[in-house]
Amino acid sequence: MTVSADSRAASASVPAPMPNERATRPRPTEPERRGPWRVAFVAALVIAAVIFLLPFVWLVSASLREPGFVFARGFLPTPFSPGNYQEAFDAVPLPLWLFNSTVVGVAAAVTVTLSSAWVAFGFAYFRFPGRNLLFGLVLATMMLPFAVTMIPTYLIWSELRLTDTQVPLWAGNLFGSAFYIFLLRQFLLSLPRELFDAARVDGVSYPGLFWRVAFPLIRPALLVVLVFEFKASWTDLMKPLIYLRDENLFTLPRGLKVVLDRFGYGGEQDWHIVLAGSVIATLPMIIIFFLAQRHFVEGIATTGRKG
Repeated sequence: MTVSADSRAASASVPAPMPNERATRPRPTEPERRGPWRVAFVAALVIAAVIFLLPFVWLVSASLREPGFVFARGFLPTPFSPGNYQEAFDAVPLPLWLFNSTVVGVAAAVTVTLSSAWVAFGFAYFRFPGRNLLFGLVLATMMLPFAVTMIPTYLIWSELRLTDTQVPLWAGNLFGSAFYIFLLRQFLLSLPRELFDAARVDGVSYPGLFWRVAFPLIRPALLVVLVFEFKASWTDLMKPLIYLRDENLFTLPRGLKVVLDRFGYGGEQDWHIVLAGSVIATLPMIIIFFLAQRHFVEGIATTGRKG
């Protein structure tokens, strides 16, 4: 079948369709689409960081000013007076209080970490009737305010003749913490159960499952619990106020209460000593967080994932 010359001429005279401009336009890549949102997110983080840092920057600056200029406007420490810190160390036994806080904080963090991890392993590994009910009762203890158990707990320590000692500040952690038990249990549930089954086949005991299999794998979560509890003990004022009377046993928060009463409100109005003591009490926690930041973030990011 032949095509006539007129048909060929007509088809040749028809203009070719123009390419679709929207179809030929290159699509934005994923980084290009997220670019503006990423910039806005980073800018929001920077603004939030500056807002949170401003009070601490002012605290450090005010602690380095001369006594008469502590509450002057601005963030520059003028007139500069670094001797305020030496004056604070001379006025009260800050090194002793720092040592007491360190001892109590380490004891509280280690005991609650080990006891909570042991209980959490039991809830995560063993299958027994009423397990969920018992775990719910453990979590329900978090609903009890500290004021409800304060007097009964004090009476127990009084009967044991351990008031005016540092033992009540940390010994209660030997029985674990509901929040940390929940945190560690969720982390343990993310571990493959085949690891424990294989260890049992090899003859590992139940305590061995915890120490030889689970314990090395949950170190990031354990570090989170350590940092949380050390910070809670370091900043705790209520328990030292209840149990401690001897100034040589004071922790740093309890000692700062003495500093505030003596040199702040109703005292000699030496606010530079109060502010210098506050900076000294804050710096150790900042240092600890930066040293453990990588492991801390890793533990927070992986806790709660159930595999």
